[in-house]
Amino acid sequence: MGTLLVVTSLPADRADGLGRALVEERLAACASVLPGVRSTYFWEGKLEISNEALLLLKTRADLGRAIAARLRALHPYDVPEILLVPTDDGNPDYARWVEAETKSQASSSESKPK
Repeated sequence: MGTLLVVTSLPADRADGLGRALVEERLAACASVLPGVRSTYFWEGKLEISNEALLLLKTRADLGRAIAARLRALHPYDVPEILLVPTDDGNPDYARWVEAETKSQASSSESKPK
């Protein structure tokens, strides 16, 4: 089983809450917020410069689709940046910790209310 680094940028005042929600839901083992990011991009034909935070989420590879879907649902942007970066060559002890702190696909479907 591999791990994923999930990267998204968003307004700084929303990053902690979004990261916490995904950790509490056990979709991510850890959420790290890097404040002070300045992003330059075109949006709807206009050049934008935004002060943002970068949210780094660490999760299991098999939770990639689930965390991406949840990010899309919770993210304040219409088209959020959601990058899933495999990290197969990381610290094996850390990967085991990530696995232990996130829910399996089987338990996530069983834990939903019926």
